[in-house]
Amino acid sequence: MTAAELAALPCSPRRGDEHRLDARRASELLVALPGWQLDETATAIAKEFRFPDFHQTLGFIGAVGFLANQADHHPDIEAGYGHCRLRWNTHDCGGLSLNDFICAARVERLFGT
Repeated sequence: MTAAELAALPCSPRRGDEHRLDARRASELLVALPGWQLDETATAIAKEFRFPDFHQTLGFIGAVGFLANQADHHPDIEAGYGHCRLRWNTHDCGGLSLNDFICAARVERLFGT
């Protein structure tokens, strides 16, 4: 599956174990998302984004916030001068779901990669 195909999928409520992706499936989906990595427990994906200044970092965070609110799926965000780290997981299924990869693909489209 490509990043464009992932980004086009709908985010829908994914509650319960049946929606949790195993590490193998998560690794397969990560192929479409350059720079994104599984965390050490394979329960989240994360990526660091770099910007020339704090103003552009805040703009990116605002755009990600808008995207996340539209999808009703929200990342953990850590930021500082010129950088922002996004981390997606699905609390309602206790790990990773397809929604995490959909939203990461939408961020990639937003970021222009």
